[in-house]
Amino acid sequence: MPQLWEENESDVAVEKETREKIDKPRLWKVLLHNDNYTTMDFVVTILVVVFHKSEGEAVRIMLDVHHKGIGIVGAYTREIAETKIARVTEMAKQAEFPLLCTMEPE
Repeated sequence: MPQLWEENESDVAVEKETREKIDKPRLWKVLLHNDNYTTMDFVVTILVVVFHKSEGEAVRIMLDVHHKGIGIVGAYTREIAETKIARVTEMAKQAEFPLLCTMEPE
């Protein structure tokens, strides 16, 4: 820990200015992958419930996934991305859909 006080020539304590650079955490892109079985309605539901997207934004992302084969849902810290992916995977499993959700560094 850096010293916060030092004595100058006249034996008077003065506060040292200490600044620590705090790095922003790395973000991870969460991706949804298209498949031939998961319904569009289910994907929209996932986007609204898990990722808190508006209905319109959820439809736009779902169409990106459908037309491009993959779509970016958002960028999150690693722990949040992992938690959201686990929730999507569990919901898809319960609904018997093979929806794939992955992440990659931004």
